[in-house]
Amino acid sequence: MRVAVTGASGFIGTHVVASLAARGDTAIPITRPFDPAALTSALQCVDVVVHLAGVVSAVRREDFFAANVGATEVVARAARDARARLVHISSLAAAGPAPESAPRSEQDEPRPITAYGQSKLEGERVVRDLEDLRWTILRPGVVYGPGDRAMLPLFRYARLGVLPLVGEASAAYTFIYVEDAVRAILAAVDREPANDVIFIGHERAVTSRRLLETVGAAVRGTAMLIHVPRALTRAGAVLGDLAGALTGRPATINSRRYSELYAPGFVCHVGRMHERLGVVASVDLRDGVLLTAGWYRDHAWLGGQPGPALKRKVGTRS
Repeated sequence: MRVAVTGASGFIGTHVVASLAARGDTAIPITRPFDPAALTSALQCVDVVVHLAGVVSAVRREDFFAANVGATEVVARAARDARARLVHISSLAAAGPAPESAPRSEQDEPRPITAYGQSKLEGERVVRDLEDLRWTILRPGVVYGPGDRAMLPLFRYARLGVLPLVGEASAAYTFIYVEDAVRAILAAVDREPANDVIFIGHERAVTSRRLLETVGAAVRGTAMLIHVPRALTRAGAVLGDLAGALTGRPATINSRRYSELYAPGFVCHVGRMHERLGVVASVDLRDGVLLTAGWYRDHAWLGGQPGPALKRKVGTRS
């Protein structure tokens, strides 16, 4: 097949492009900005469009909506005009928070709590409301693995022997290793869309404490967990907002991150991923974190010289 991929140079996009090429498909990277006429022309003779491009961190609310709603509409219309199917990558944030005791399902009314989640939900609505478009919407939980920069700071802290525990230690999240996420995306590429919304993630939720302990064990055997008081986190969020307003760059901790960190968690049911896509996430947190740490070492992302390669054969467990 010929598959166009927006966000092809990003963390997930690079894995999608490599996996498409490995199985003999033609991957066509689509770069921003998305000019409607140029995009429609670029999508001629394309079978499927995988829309990964978006903004996950910004200072201004309008920046989230411009990237996650406005650009999504341009891509969706171009896919429709080219008669291509659309696999739109949204986010669990569009559904909103839920504790491990009451995971979200696709039928639940979405209740996003941040500008990012609200913009991703509105992007979904653009896709769903476009007539004559054949689509599948995927809502991944936290995607991690080789090449991921979002979780890199945790691994660097662990290398120093100290890990800050910010937020509720018992709050749980749906995670998915990037290899499993790509399997789900390619399964959606391969199927005739039934206009589905599908959560993708590992069936076992991950608490904040378990995540930190697993990262610490993978990087140096153990690391000291230091609980950061909520008042200090709140003060940091206020300062982060001020810094973002002054510099135009989002801080690591700001009001959006504070809201997420002190939510009851972000957990979802993943049964539909198996039922509709035939995919079950096979890489658990321990294996995924070990593989990720090994990749970081191999590429000197943790500092120092590259380490010995940590490899995993497809279809096996490390």
